[in-house]
Amino acid sequence: MTTTRITTRVFRGTPRNLARLARVLQRGGLVGVPTETVYGLAADAGNARACRAIFRAKGRPASDPLIVHIHDWGQLESIAEPNAAAAMLAAAFWPGPLTLVLPKKSVIPPEVTAGLPSVAIRMPGHPLFRKLLKRCGRPLAAPSANPFGYVSPTTAAHVLSGLRGKIGAILDGGPAQIGLESTIVDVRDPARPRLLRPGAISRKQLERVLRCPVLTAAPGGGDRQRAQLAPGMLKRHYSPRTPVILHERIARTDFAHGAPDEAWLLMRQPRQVALPHVSWLDPQGELRGVARRLFGRLRELDAAGYRCIHVELARGGGLAEAINDRLRRAAARA
Repeated sequence: MTTTRITTRVFRGTPRNLARLARVLQRGGLVGVPTETVYGLAADAGNARACRAIFRAKGRPASDPLIVHIHDWGQLESIAEPNAAAAMLAAAFWPGPLTLVLPKKSVIPPEVTAGLPSVAIRMPGHPLFRKLLKRCGRPLAAPSANPFGYVSPTTAAHVLSGLRGKIGAILDGGPAQIGLESTIVDVRDPARPRLLRPGAISRKQLERVLRCPVLTAAPGGGDRQRAQLAPGMLKRHYSPRTPVILHERIARTDFAHGAPDEAWLLMRQPRQVALPHVSWLDPQGELRGVARRLFGRLRELDAAGYRCIHVELARGGGLAEAINDRLRRAAARA
């Protein structure tokens, strides 16, 4: 039995193309879409068949739920049960890189939520994706647009390399400006908000808005059969095929005498070093630059044929927490 491959096309964000891709989504098709965090693979969130196609294209287990993307607050009220905490966070951070977990309404099929009675919702800030959402006129479920478990895509080219022949359309919105997936907060109980996944919006920012502590969720396990409350909670995720080895600090002596078949990835550019197996994420180690380049650089090193990739952890709180979360999951053993 042969598998039919789909011709995958990349579209610029012209009004004509947006109208065309909106029709694809309305008819139950899949579209790779740009967001400010990473690229997503979108389908009509109310169409169970279309959402099942996301899981097939990615090789994603049904236990890992999808994030539903909305254009406005009215769409949230049509699919979930909001509360005061959700309203406060939405007013402060939407549109933006924040996902809220709330009780769902029956219009959202169980395929989207791993069969759980809750749904993860985000109002993205990327202007092109917002135009597509508005034209489509319905919420869109969209996990990252890559084979499940692999390094997330931050360009249309990344999506094409991973899903060519499996989806028909990719909307090119340029490189992702944040480069890490959204912060996810469980606000089903508004008095006890829980941080499920760190992101560009920090715990301190959340606490300033909510005026209460934001608890830490229990660490995600490695059981792919068990329904997860939100995406990105499995122990191993965002992983290149090349083994990743983490270091609290990397000294010059570490990489200067390292084997040439081992890559070293630093937070900032070292002085007077020009070794092909040594690279960095930001010239000054500025965390926004580190986050923006992290997944792209991991992909480059993964494709370069190194035996392993040594990576330095980020320092500090806030965005460093999100960067290190991705690195620890990338380095985890299954």
